[in-house]
Amino acid sequence: MDTTSSTSTADSATSTADSAAQAADSAAPLNLALIVASDREGRFAPVIADWFRSRLAEREDFAVTVVDLAEVDLPTSLSHDPSPAVRAELAKVTPALAAADAFVVLTPEYNHSFPASLKNLIDRHSTEWQAKPVGFVSYGGISGGLRAVEQLRQVFAEMHAVTVRDTVSFHSAWGHFDEEGRHKDPAGAEGAAKVLLDQLAWWSLALKEAKSTRPYAA
Repeated sequence: MDTTSSTSTADSATSTADSAAQAADSAAPLNLALIVASDREGRFAPVIADWFRSRLAEREDFAVTVVDLAEVDLPTSLSHDPSPAVRAELAKVTPALAAADAFVVLTPEYNHSFPASLKNLIDRHSTEWQAKPVGFVSYGGISGGLRAVEQLRQVFAEMHAVTVRDTVSFHSAWGHFDEEGRHKDPAGAEGAAKVLLDQLAWWSLALKEAKSTRPYAA
């Protein structure tokens, strides 16, 4: 009995179904977690976060969840068996990180580095970061937060995440926005945001498709 034809038909049907599933998955918005790293009193972060969210609102390829570390009270002491109070705080952030296909970290620069609140969040999670892309929006004085970003690239590499090359940075950030939070000269920043998000979308899809084919080997 010749089963070649029936086997070929079955394989073709499976391939078609897989292709259709991949196409539908690619068309669905990517889950993006926007992590607002600053928890300092009087912080400038909300102004930049609102501006960046306005850029995201113009795109259909991302569904955004904001993880604001000023709204989370995590102690700096790490434990493999956190208390119920700490578990409750983690419940505010861990599901969003786990569900994310990609991350954008919005960070200031404090003393040539990034906030302790952000390092605490990173260290409390593991698989949530793995094989996912991370983009950066930074702000500060003359450096625009880029020294913080360069350190974060090393940290996220250790977490098996992939950082995208291009960033959005605001040098002397407080002078870029008016009293209503509007960017005074938005063309350059909007262009940088588009490049960042285009790269983030590419990496998100590439890594998501790779993980659907085979599990990531951490």
